[in-house]
Order: sequence, then C-alpha cells, then structure tokens
Amino acid sequence: MGEQPIFSTRAHVFQIDPNTKKNWVPTSKHAVTVSYFYDSTRNVYRIISLDGSKAIINSTITPNMTFTKTSQKFGQWADSRANTVYGLGFSSEHHLSKFAEKFQEFKEAARLAKEKSQEKMELTSTPSQESAGGDLQSPLTPESINGTDDERTPDVTQNSEPRAEPTQNALPFSHSSAISKHWEAELATLKGNNAKLTAALLESTANVKQWKQQLAAYQEEAERLHKRVTELECVSSQANAVHTHKTELNQTIQELEETLKLKEEEIERLKQEIDNARELQEQRDSLTQKLQVSCSKNCYSLLHRKASFFHIALTFFLRLHFVGFGHFSFPGLLIHA
Repeated sequence: MGEQPIFSTRAHVFQIDPNTKKNWVPTSKHAVTVSYFYDSTRNVYRIISLDGSKAIINSTITPNMTFTKTSQKFGQWADSRANTVYGLGFSSEHHLSKFAEKFQEFKEAARLAKEKSQEKMELTSTPSQESAGGDLQSPLTPESINGTDDERTPDVTQNSEPRAEPTQNALPFSHSSAISKHWEAELATLKGNNAKLTAALLESTANVKQWKQQLAAYQEEAERLHKRVTELECVSSQANAVHTHKTELNQTIQELEETLKLKEEEIERLKQEIDNARELQEQRDSLTQKLQVSCSKNCYSLLHRKASFFHIALTFFLRLHFVGFGHFSFPGLLIHA
C-alpha cells in the first residue's frame, strides 16, 4: 500500500467457519502482526495482517462496525464486505484493550471522514444547482448576452412558431434525478449492508450461545480443577503431617537404638562379670578341693599323731603300773621291765 502502519500488535488470527458459521478456523499457525493503516487515496482506515506474503486480514473499518471482547484475551468483529467474522487471540488483556481502543478511535475517525465526504458532496452539488437556476431565470436574449441593443438577430415574424428552449426547471430536475438515483443506489447498498449485518448479528448471537456453553464448560472445568487443587493441598498437608510423624519416629528409633546400644554394652559388661564370677567359682572350687585334700591329710596326720600319743601314753601308763613285774607281754604290746 505504501503507507506506514498507525498501530501494530501481534495476535493469533481466526475466521468464522463459512460452512457452520459457529466454529473458529485459525488462519495463522502462530502469532502474526496485525496493523492499522490509513488509506489516504480512499480516505479509509484498514486492518491488515500478512502471514508471509498472504493477506489473511484486509478489512476496511466502517462506522457501523463493532469490535466485541468475548473473553479476557479474545475479540472479534464482523466485516460485511468480506462476508466473514474475524477473531483475534492476544497474549494478554492489555493488548486486547489497546487494540479495542484503537478500533473505536479509527471507527470514529471513519465516521467523521464519511460525514465530511457527504458534506463536501452536498456543497459541490448545491452551487451547480444555484448557478444553473440563476442562468435560466434571466431571459436568453441577445441583449442579456451581448449587453447592448445594437446588434440584433434577424427579425422573426410574430406568426412564426417560437424556438423550443429548455424551461427553467428542466436542468434542476435532471440533476435532482441523478442525485435521487445516487441516493437510491446508496440506499440499496445500505439495505444490502443491513442484511449482511443482520446475518452477522444472527451469527454473532449463535456464537454467543456457543461461547456461553463453552464458558459454562470452562467454569465447570475450573471448578473441577479448583477442587483438585484443594484435594492436592489436603494431600500436601497430610504429607507434611506424615513427614513430621516420620521425623518423630526416626528420632524415637534413634533414641531406641542408642538405648539398645547401651543395653548391649551393659549385657557385655554383665557377661564379663559372669565370666569373672565363673573363674572365681572355679578358683573357689579348686581351693575348696585343695582345702579338703589338705584337711584330710591334716586330719589323718592328727589322728595318727593322736594314736601315737595314745600309744605312748598307754605304754607309759602300763610301764608305771607294771614296774617290777619283769617282762610283761600284752597282745599287741611289748613291755620290758
């Protein structure tokens, strides 16, 4: 086109399905540049978007167009000339709002430009009517044309028929007829546009119903996800409680392991004491046995000594009693006087 864009943004471009008039059909695989242009040759504003070398949007903004926000990031408008509905998906609500503001601004500019164009057309048509009427109001005589009465055309007899000349209303009537035809054509165009807009409105109404259904489905999905998030939060809190309980159990296990270690050390100490006691018991038994053996030996020796002493005593006693009797024998004893 040659003009520079007035405003540009990036969005995903969609068009309404021409068959179903309900579903959106993406016309770009990714986000593309969507720009506003001013066509100075036709005094109109356009929305143009290119996907490579292909024009996927070429829409002329008219005063009767309306840009509708259908969600936080999606907007649409109907183009009756292109017989379609365009949809734009933006990356944020801010970009959508900015595009909608520019649409309203250029729509108002298009309305003012159209009004000025109509006023200019009316102003150019009015002087031509006045000049044509003024010329016809004055008689077309040689005096009025030349300004003098000196030069006259050849006399014409009064009986001759007058020359056929256009009446004063002939030119304005033909001009008004042309204007009437123009407005009739404009009216027919407006009726056609009105019919297209009505059809687009019906399509938009159907789309609104579908979008309401989709919105209800999205709300239901959002509620389900919210419940799922709540459940996960509960599970997370339970997991935290389990983790805390696990930590406490680990601490208890560690304390029990330390206690068990102390008990094992105590058992080892007791085993050592038992071994020592056994050794002492063995030593005691050995000493007891030795003592018994020693006691037995000592008792035998003592008895032997006692027997020897008794024998000596008896011998002495007998010797005392039998002194003087000479040799005296006694069974088991040999006594000499």
